[in-house]
Amino acid sequence: MNVFDYFMPERGKEHFSELLNFKNVVINRIVSNSLVNGEWYEQTEDEWLVLLEGDALLEFEDEEKHLRKGETLFIPAGRRHFVKSSSEKALWLTVHIH
Repeated sequence: MNVFDYFMPERGKEHFSELLNFKNVVINRIVSNSLVNGEWYEQTEDEWLVLLEGDALLEFEDEEKHLRKGETLFIPAGRRHFVKSSSEKALWLTVHIH
């Protein structure tokens, strides 16, 4: 598998691909195409992510985080967030730890 072999969703959408689901860890590849105002997430598991391509703006209840290519972020379980916007061809890896 090559993490950079993916299809581009239509503008304003995201596509999720589960790359690994083993024991207490799930790794996803997410491709965002000029996403604006995503939906709120409040997960029961911790999440670590890395933005491999593009840039994105994440909204939390108390702050915003602007991520650029190569930056990582840890989101503890229960912290509400959503992707407020992303560039065209934003590519993420997320690691969910149950």
